[in-house]
Amino acid sequence: MSEPENPVTIAEPVAATPAPMAPPRRRHVAPWLVAIALLGAVGYLSWRMWALEAEQQRLAQTDMQQVDAQIAALARGTEQARRDTDSLRARLDDAAKVNQSLREQLLGLGERARLVEDAIANLADKRLTGHDAMLLDESEMLLALGGERFALFHDPAAAIAAYRLADSTLAAIEDPAFSTVRQSISAEIDGLSNLGGADVASASAALAALRAGAAQLPPARRDVGDAGEESRWWHVFGNLVRVRTGADAAAAAQRHDAALARQLFVLDLRDAEAALLARDTAQYRAAITQAQAELKLDFDAAADAVKSAQEALERLGKAELAPPAPPQLGTALRELRNLRATHALRQARPPAISAPEDRQ
Repeated sequence: MSEPENPVTIAEPVAATPAPMAPPRRRHVAPWLVAIALLGAVGYLSWRMWALEAEQQRLAQTDMQQVDAQIAALARGTEQARRDTDSLRARLDDAAKVNQSLREQLLGLGERARLVEDAIANLADKRLTGHDAMLLDESEMLLALGGERFALFHDPAAAIAAYRLADSTLAAIEDPAFSTVRQSISAEIDGLSNLGGADVASASAALAALRAGAAQLPPARRDVGDAGEESRWWHVFGNLVRVRTGADAAAAAQRHDAALARQLFVLDLRDAEAALLARDTAQYRAAITQAQAELKLDFDAAADAVKSAQEALERLGKAELAPPAPPQLGTALRELRNLRATHALRQARPPAISAPEDRQ
């Protein structure tokens, strides 16, 4: 084999070598500049220290002034507190003296009050006052009026009113011994309140209504034959004379004279009202019966007004005017008189004679 012709050689790259650096140049500082800088720094530090010291002194002076002001204020407050304490102490001393004086006065007043109570107790044991005597007279009079009112008129309402006035009068008496009389009065009031009886006001109003309606009552109808026979003779002799005898004459007069019948009916109603006010049961029932008879005899029984009047009279005739008196009526009056007699005997009793001293 033959060798290659002219072989090509490849050259390797060669690294470039750096050029050598020049050595740095040194700057030379002058010594006097360093000295000036040092002097400036020292001066600044000195000035700063002096400024801090001056600021601290100013602050310390301000704090001292504030402390002095606070101390002065505390001193003034302490002085004011001391003066206030002295004033309060003086006031407390004055109050203690006043309290002592008041205590002594209260003790004196308590002693006087005890003496007054003893004196009042002695007076109450010995005699009644004039005020109590007057009230007792008034109470006795009211109790007597109430009892007599019921006995005469059988009127429980008026008797109860009198008894209540007597009770209010006895309540003003200072002597407690008369409190039992008030209990008796209360029992009598309860007994009178439980009594039954007619309502006088409503019964009187009903009688007044009947009197007012009497003019509207129709008269009784007369027989036609009798009327024709009577009319002939009536025109002849009626204007001259009219003669009637006995009960038939009175009945005929009532039947033939409607105005007279109404007047008689009204009079009977007035008699019934008077008996009602007087609580006279017998007279009241008699007047009601007479009014019923006149209403039946002289007026038309078939008319509605007459029937209504008859019913009203029947209802009024059943009323109970005089209820029996309660058993305890008059007990309070007797008890009051007994107590007054007992007090009168106590006042009239002579004082006890002291025993004679032993003679030597």
